[in-house]
Amino acid sequence: MLAIDFEASCLPRHGRSFPIEVGLASDRWTRSWLIRPHADWSDGHWTAEAEALHGIDRATIEREGMPADVVLAELAQTAGEARIVADSRLDQYWLEQLAAAARRPPPFAIHHVALILEESGTDEAGIVAAVAAADRRCPQRHRAGSDALWLATLMAHLPAGPRHVAPVREPALGAA
Repeated sequence: MLAIDFEASCLPRHGRSFPIEVGLASDRWTRSWLIRPHADWSDGHWTAEAEALHGIDRATIEREGMPADVVLAELAQTAGEARIVADSRLDQYWLEQLAAAARRPPPFAIHHVALILEESGTDEAGIVAAVAAADRRCPQRHRAGSDALWLATLMAHLPAGPRHVAPVREPALGAA
């Protein structure tokens, strides 16, 4: 099981948003990619509020971001056959936008963490303890890699643990 997180140009309530960074993590490693804006997103919105939250400016993603098709291919390769989990339903939306820009179908579906919590049978005290462990490990938030690592840490610290966790291989490149 792996955790995923996207950062975006804005929240959809502020206009048409597009993904600018994606992170993928287990409780042992994290990897993230900056995403260069695709031509399909030229009418997308960018808000100062989102930029202040994640700290990524448009010039940085233009300069350092990778093309959507490259990010999608590397994301799919790194994810392999793992079950992918997010803490926001918006992450599926941004994955679909990334895949559409790459002219490919999404390589996986994203499951919401609420399903994992339900499957684990963890009570409220166990969830609170897992959140505290994730907060200690990842005090800096709102970057895709650290947010994905936060969620992966939370899932790893659930007392009962998810019942059907498949082994995950570490990525060959870019592990942090």
